[in-house]
Amino acid sequence: MKEKFENWRPSKESQHLVEIIESVLDQYAREGYVLSLRQLYYQFVARDLIPNTERSYANLGNIVGRARASGEVDWGLIEDRGRQRKANVHWTSPLNGIESLISSYQIDKWEHQDYYLEVWVEKEALSDVVGQVCRPLDVAFFACRGYNSQSEMYQAGKRLQYQSSLGKKPIVLHLGDHDPSGIDMTADNENRLSMFAREPIEVKRLALNMDQIERYNPPPNPTKLTDSRSKRYVEQFGAYSWELDALEPAVLSELIEDNVKRYRDDHVWQKALEREIEHKEKLKRLVGFL
Repeated sequence: MKEKFENWRPSKESQHLVEIIESVLDQYAREGYVLSLRQLYYQFVARDLIPNTERSYANLGNIVGRARASGEVDWGLIEDRGRQRKANVHWTSPLNGIESLISSYQIDKWEHQDYYLEVWVEKEALSDVVGQVCRPLDVAFFACRGYNSQSEMYQAGKRLQYQSSLGKKPIVLHLGDHDPSGIDMTADNENRLSMFAREPIEVKRLALNMDQIERYNPPPNPTKLTDSRSKRYVEQFGAYSWELDALEPAVLSELIEDNVKRYRDDHVWQKALEREIEHKEKLKRLVGFL
C-alpha cells in the first residue's frame, strides 16, 4: 500500500524516475515478484536509464526512499531480504491450529525419487526468489552468503552423505555471480562437500554462465582486480564481471524449475501428490470427529 509520511517535491528528472520505478514494480508484482532495491537498480541499468555505478545505486536508493515516504511508491513492492523479523506462529484456538496443520501438511515428495536435490544461491537477497520456485517443487534451498562457513559445509556434507546412503544421487544446483569469487565458489562447494561427505558430490552451476550473459545481456561491472582470483578470471573471461541479481526473477525461476524437473520422475511425483491428498483427507475426517 501507499502511505505518506512526508512532503516531497521532486525535480522533473526525479519524478520521471519515480514513474518508471512504479511501472517496473507493478510489472513484477503482476508476475508475483517483490524486488529488492538491488534488483530494481539492475532493471534501470539494463534499460540504459542510469549508469552502472555505485553512485547511481545510491542515488536511486535515495529517490526510492523519498518516493515511498511521500506516498508515491507502494511500500509492499520492495523488500529488504537481509533484515526480516522472525516470530513464533500463533493460533486462536485448537481447531484453528489443526486446520492450519491440514493446509500446510506435506509429505516428502522426493522420498522415492532417484535423486536428492538442493538449490544453493550465493546471495541472501535472492533467497526469496529461489524459495518461490523451490517450495512447490519440494526442493530444499539455501543462501550461502558468499563462501559457505566450515560448520555449514560440514553439516551439508553429512546431510548429502546420508541421502547417498539411502541409494539416492545427491546433487547441489548452485547459482552465483559471474566474477572471480563467484566462479570459484562453485568449485569450492564441490570440493568441500565431497571432503565432508567422504565421496564425490556433484555441484552443478546453473548460473551465472557465459551463455546466459550472451543471451540476456546483463549490465557488466569492471572485474575487481583486488580479488586474489582475478588474474585467472581475466585470462579466461576478460575484464568484466556480472552479478546474478541482474537476471530477471522469472529467468532464474524458469532456470531452476527446468533443471529440477530434469532429475524428477514425474510418475513417482504424481503418486506422491495423490498420497499427500489422501493424507489430508484423513486429517479432515479426523477433525470431523472432534
